[in-house]
Amino acid sequence: MARSTGYNAGCGPEHLASKKDRVVELAENKSKAMPQFASLDELVEFFNTHDLGEYWDQMPEAHFEVDIKTKTHLFAIDDELATRVSEIARLRQIPSQMLVNSWLREKVLEQA
Repeated sequence: MARSTGYNAGCGPEHLASKKDRVVELAENKSKAMPQFASLDELVEFFNTHDLGEYWDQMPEAHFEVDIKTKTHLFAIDDELATRVSEIARLRQIPSQMLVNSWLREKVLEQA
């Protein structure tokens, strides 16, 4: 009695037909009508559980400008100083960057 090794499992004509049906099903799903939402919260909740790709063709084109005003400046500091600043920031539960900016702002204002 011959045993199947599983090598050709799922590769027969019936498997190909089911794959084709799945592709057609996926294509049909992409043409779902977009539901109407009474609030932004409803829209967010809906897309937390649904695939946005199914409604992509119905999404309006968005145009916007981005005007980034902040700049990042890099300054070299000693390793020991950086470690100590990080420790103090962690104790205060704030980012190191925020702590350094606050301290520098204080010192610069003293100089004015």
